[in-house]
Amino acid sequence: MTPIAFLREHAVLAVSAVAAASMVAVPPDSAYWGYFDGKTLGCLFCVLAVASALRLMGAFDRAARTVIARFGSPRSLALALVLTTAALSCMATNDMALIMMLPLSAATLVGAGQARLIPAVFVLQSLTANLCGMIVPFGNPQNLYLYSYYGLHLGDFLRTMALPFAISVVGVVAATWWLAGRPGRKKASASAEATRGIATAKASVSSAPAASAAIGAAPGPPTAPVPRRPMPLSRRRLGAYGVLLALTLLAVFRVLPIAVAVAAVAATLAVLGRRALAAVDWSLLATFACFFVFAGNLARIPELAAWLGPLMDDHGLVISAGASQVISNVPAAVLLSHFTDAWQPLLVGVNIGGAGTLVGSLASLITLQHFTSVRKVFPQTRDVPGLSTGRFIGLFSAVNMVFLAGLLLICMIAFPW
Repeated sequence: MTPIAFLREHAVLAVSAVAAASMVAVPPDSAYWGYFDGKTLGCLFCVLAVASALRLMGAFDRAARTVIARFGSPRSLALALVLTTAALSCMATNDMALIMMLPLSAATLVGAGQARLIPAVFVLQSLTANLCGMIVPFGNPQNLYLYSYYGLHLGDFLRTMALPFAISVVGVVAATWWLAGRPGRKKASASAEATRGIATAKASVSSAPAASAAIGAAPGPPTAPVPRRPMPLSRRRLGAYGVLLALTLLAVFRVLPIAVAVAAVAATLAVLGRRALAAVDWSLLATFACFFVFAGNLARIPELAAWLGPLMDDHGLVISAGASQVISNVPAAVLLSHFTDAWQPLLVGVNIGGAGTLVGSLASLITLQHFTSVRKVFPQTRDVPGLSTGRFIGLFSAVNMVFLAGLLLICMIAFPW
């Protein structure tokens, strides 16, 4: 198992070890109970649970396939895949958007004879999931935390994130148009092949062996997906999940007590969708709890506070984006929030810090794991040039670093902090 695969599969173990190490400097006491942000954990649970329910019933997949089926040319197809990922990241967090869209994208591009576009599309989907979800408080886990921790108002949040979001969208569209239009092998023009690819994508998402192989979640030989006709959506469940989504948003915006939303989501899914409760990313919730312990302990070390506090006051944007490149943006947000009251540079910094290195956002590791499985799930791609892991990482790093540098420079010029 590669180090990246181990980190992805055992993230909670790694973070728990770091949190446990911090207990040496600050032994457990009654102050530990104050570390945990119950509102953030509750909101994150609701978002993950409702998104899992909608994903398992096929609502997101149906919407994505409907959009993608309308496009046939390489550029328009790539743009549809990338922008659909952007839309889903605003509704279901960046991780969930990638888990849903990457297998669909791979099967669609292979079926349409555009396998050469897989590296570029995967890179851009990862980038757009990390950057475009910044516009809403529930688009990224770090946004949920900071929105709750600082007690932000939606208007202030939107005004702060509008510029980097707009730049990111324009940049992603331009990059997609350019990378998808680069010369490659013979282009397939038959729309029937594209339709077959989309149908195969549906099977790859709904088929357990194929999905498992795609995300690297389980060992064993890959199983080729078998096309299946999509099941009709249950209106009763869709309506119920829509109500839960509305309750979740009300809780995120502090209109409804979070305890009410958590109770409603848990009780409803216990009756209508137990699989959705089981599919919740409990490891992410546990990871957040460990982050709270780690950050809370470091905040109580006077020497660290005396050093990091002034740095955040003077260079909050750069420190936040830079820290994200080393420890990822979610732990950077949790840690640095204890050393500054200036939420704007921290919020913008950890969001644009999702671009850059592979560890800038843990969602990027999901993309890498999917890409390394493409040749196993789709043997016909083994002869396609450009599908090596080394080239993918090179393209990922180049595109992400350009976006990180550009966003950081523009934000440093545009904002007064």
